[in-house]
Amino acid sequence: MKRTIGVEEEFLLVGADGRPVARASEALDAAEDDDTPPPSEQTGGGALETEFMEEQLETATHPRRELADLAAEIRAGRRRAQAAADRVDARVAALATSPWPFEGTTVARLRYLEARAKFGLTAREQLTSGCHVHVAVEDDAEGVAVLDRIGPWLSVLLALSANSPFWQGEDSGFASYRSQVWARWPTSGPARTFGSPESYHEAVDALVATGTILDQNMVYFDARLSSRYPTVEVRIADVCLDADTATLVGALARGLVETAAREVADGQPAPVLRTELLRTAAWRAGRSGLSEELLSPLTWRPAGAHDVVGQLVAHVRDALVDAGDLDAVTDLLGRLWASGDGAARQRAWHAAGDGDLRVVVERAVAATHA
Repeated sequence: MKRTIGVEEEFLLVGADGRPVARASEALDAAEDDDTPPPSEQTGGGALETEFMEEQLETATHPRRELADLAAEIRAGRRRAQAAADRVDARVAALATSPWPFEGTTVARLRYLEARAKFGLTAREQLTSGCHVHVAVEDDAEGVAVLDRIGPWLSVLLALSANSPFWQGEDSGFASYRSQVWARWPTSGPARTFGSPESYHEAVDALVATGTILDQNMVYFDARLSSRYPTVEVRIADVCLDADTATLVGALARGLVETAAREVADGQPAPVLRTELLRTAAWRAGRSGLSEELLSPLTWRPAGAHDVVGQLVAHVRDALVDAGDLDAVTDLLGRLWASGDGAARQRAWHAAGDGDLRVVVERAVAATHA
């Protein structure tokens, strides 16, 4: 049976001028007063919540087995987020960072306010939006075995999703500057090989015991065991500019998890994960997205982005075929190569608009719901 996939997306709330607006709690309160029946697994749409900042809304799909159902619910979630934003004269943009300068407004929850006080500028500037993919696993043993095997390929998912070239009103020089901002957190980035659930949980407990982070939910590995669901949570991607790319990242994440689980069943040993190489590969993917060379997980040498993405697809091909996803992934990749990644499209809009950041945000809002 196919593993289920769920996708969480974080979005930027912007006003008429394209600048971030702090209206998330207000938007959710207004949405709750609506007489429209809440979304269900049958109707789609999923959860709608605040995130760390008042300038953000977060959606989440239900667990889905069929990729077409996941794609439909990702779109439904984006429509639902926009419907809530409409009630407070705002719009939803799938931008992983704000092109405009901003001062973030922390949501008034005790945990978030404590994080803001404890982590200073790192927390105050954490207006970044990611895409998290949950893929079902049987138990923690399978989950940790999967984590021990998928690490080399996660940087490719970052490159595919790269969608944050602008930061505080300037071109950052990165395709995913969100990945640079996120790297400020003490537990962010790649993790080592664990070998067992006991070793994984001991590592999480040890991080919490340092007193540096608030709790286990602040263990921000690029991929981790979910503390809420029986899933592996792949957290490395930017929020994707369009729903097609989010669907693609979901399909490839499931392919990675299934491929890793099959390697475990076949008795293949886990690779020795060199975190210095994993971190460098992710840094490079965040810098260039799909526009330049990436590090190949097969050789740890530079190779063309087309080639490295092809290596990923080849690695998970059997899992994609068995899930019935190969044709869809091929089609979605073709669209992405034709349009360029989110960062490339934002830069093109910026150039076409004579450097006007409002043009970037307007086009991004349209792409979010295309």
